[in-house]
Amino acid sequence: MNSNKNNVVKKQEGIAIQGFEGSFHQQAAWEFFGKNVPVVCCATFRELFKKAADKKETYAAVMAIENSIAGSIMANYNLLQKSDLTITGEVYLQIKQHLMVNPGITLADIKEIHSHPMAIQQCLEFLDKYNWKLVETEDTALSAKHIHQHKSKHIAAIAGKQAADLFGLQMIAPNIHTQKNNYTRFLILQRTKEAVVVTDANKASVNFSTDHTKGSLAKVLTKIAEAGINLSKLQSFPIAGSNFLYSFHADMEFENTKQFHELIKKLQLVTANLKIYGMYTSGKK
Repeated sequence: MNSNKNNVVKKQEGIAIQGFEGSFHQQAAWEFFGKNVPVVCCATFRELFKKAADKKETYAAVMAIENSIAGSIMANYNLLQKSDLTITGEVYLQIKQHLMVNPGITLADIKEIHSHPMAIQQCLEFLDKYNWKLVETEDTALSAKHIHQHKSKHIAAIAGKQAADLFGLQMIAPNIHTQKNNYTRFLILQRTKEAVVVTDANKASVNFSTDHTKGSLAKVLTKIAEAGINLSKLQSFPIAGSNFLYSFHADMEFENTKQFHELIKKLQLVTANLKIYGMYTSGKK
């Protein structure tokens, strides 16, 4: 659980997640807030932002932002940019995919595999050994729930251990993902007016644009380097309605908040539309 004691969820409020109970999003929520936290399940990330903005329904949200194999989830950066949410934390979750069935089912009984397309892709080296029909679904945990509800005898699901535990399924083939060093990074989001202040922050996310003259981005990068701050991520985005002009998302790691604030003052002189998405404690891998 995250060490920030300010992140205490009120009993009547939940954490918005994309997906369903038993999903990796729920696991990330548990990692940060503890296993007793209630979740508000959302079918899409757009719905997640809508729920996260409603103080009657949620305290915070947990949103996947990038994967160490698949890369950035670009649409989520766009949703973040348009929202009034602040980043107050992050979680790095190792993704382990397991093949699960109802108790008593054997590998020889399986005819179909159901799971999210990303999970299927992550396990193709294992799946290619068998002549199974691969069926793409909207969510790993939901696939596990369906084979449990329908008492399926010939269908298996690929999902995380949490889904197997939740629905009483047998992990007939554990750890079938090809890349064992597979992590997804999740952001903890709160409404800006109610966001907790992270006193031990050592990381921040910002968005900015430059005047697009020659060397303008280099000036920004030079000031970051001169400040002794580590630029852990730089992602470009086309500015809607412009002729190939870009804004940039940057994740920065620093020793103390004073160091970061001093840098921001300097960056304001060489950037346009500079916005701080949040200051938080770097997650552990």
